[in-house]
Amino acid sequence: MSLKIFTACLGTETHTGGPLPTDTHAFEQSYLVRAGKHPDAINMFGVPLVVWRDRARARGWDVSESLCTFATPSGLVVKKTHEMFRDEILDDLRAALPVDAVMLSLHGAMVADGYDDCEEDLVHQVRTIVGADVPIGVEYDLHCHISRQFIEDVTALVIFKEYPHTDFAARAEELWTIIEAKLDGTAEPQMAAFDCRMIGVYHTTREPMRSFVDRMSELEKTEGVLSISLGHGFPWADVADVGARVIVITDNRPDLGQEIAEKLGRELWQMRDRITPEFLEMEEAITAADAHGEGPVVLADMSDNPGGGAAGDSMFIVSRLIERGIRDVAVGGIWDPVAAQICCGAGEGAEFDLRLGGKTGPASGTPLDLRVRVGMVKRDYYVEALGGSKRFMGDAALVHADGVDFIVHTGRCQNTHPAFFAEFGIDISEKKILIVKSMQHFYGSYAPVASRVIYTSSPGCLIWDFTKFPYTKAARPVWPLDADPWASNEERPW
Repeated sequence: MSLKIFTACLGTETHTGGPLPTDTHAFEQSYLVRAGKHPDAINMFGVPLVVWRDRARARGWDVSESLCTFATPSGLVVKKTHEMFRDEILDDLRAALPVDAVMLSLHGAMVADGYDDCEEDLVHQVRTIVGADVPIGVEYDLHCHISRQFIEDVTALVIFKEYPHTDFAARAEELWTIIEAKLDGTAEPQMAAFDCRMIGVYHTTREPMRSFVDRMSELEKTEGVLSISLGHGFPWADVADVGARVIVITDNRPDLGQEIAEKLGRELWQMRDRITPEFLEMEEAITAADAHGEGPVVLADMSDNPGGGAAGDSMFIVSRLIERGIRDVAVGGIWDPVAAQICCGAGEGAEFDLRLGGKTGPASGTPLDLRVRVGMVKRDYYVEALGGSKRFMGDAALVHADGVDFIVHTGRCQNTHPAFFAEFGIDISEKKILIVKSMQHFYGSYAPVASRVIYTSSPGCLIWDFTKFPYTKAARPVWPLDADPWASNEERPW
């Protein structure tokens, strides 16, 4: 029997205090395709749609693929942008009816003006259209918000396990297997969830988080268990459902699912201090990098990470390096559309005075005024990113100034791979220090080639003491805003 699968993707990650609104152009510039016409340089959030299309066609099933769009994380999504893209997907769904399943690649932390949970809004309307019996499968980034309404509307939620996110294709396969079994009548997915009452960031490359993720995978071998996920949450969003959740999908064994979800959630709580990343304040980090005899040392500029909603144009760290006379440095990169266009227009070998960075407000600091020489120039460029996917850099140029090499670009993207430097002719082995504007996605590719990795907290958009983040909507009690949210029997709205 031939079935029909409807697929779509709509996502971004929203820093609710970010300096730049996420408008329609932000989606168009990052990634936007319709009707499955993906380019070779496919975005990681588009990969699941290709996986599901291929798996469906292998069964002889039809696929109706709607919009697939993702915007580099930033500030609040413009209301009309969310509504326009949402309504396009819903209109395509109505046109495709009847469908046997809906599968969505979403991020899970998209917030728009007037919509604290864009994914909940989209999925609830999808459920209203298709009715109670059509399965809805969703794949999420692990930096997601998960509401009760969303859990009620979704048949199966599968979340990335890895941070850096290297497993998006594998999780798409996992979700397909669950939805396929539901359609074949060989499984009855039931979801259980546990609220960990924690706000934070957790790197899965380090212990004890590494073993926790491996334990989730091992528990998936338990009879009746179909999938186990941990939604870490995205801490820089002032929404009610910010925080960590454990999701367990069983084959019609909800009590087992709830037991496992709570057990894992309690284990995560016990590890809270050990899984919180360690970082050095900016001056201490610069001193440590300068004193390290062997290069390259990677300074991860976490506070200005475009992948977390920061602009990616702050000059705090590089300004101090120059002031302290530290050279042989490469900065990857600086988002500065004006400077990038000037450099690309002037062309390779041009020398002139340039004001660089510091464009978007106090979180970006002040710009640097430099005498620069332009190196390699690339137009409309896509750079290698996570898991072989591509990210849009736009027009980009290598700029030399004061012993520092800058990659300056028009498209906002974080640096997740040494190709960010290498494709502009920079040999990172010859550099003393690499400033990488990324929080953790860089780690898998840079750790093997770096002599040391230092996570650095500079001034900037991404505040690392969450007790100082201006939450007004977060459900309480929750750690670290409350020292022990389990100390009383107080109920949380979730």
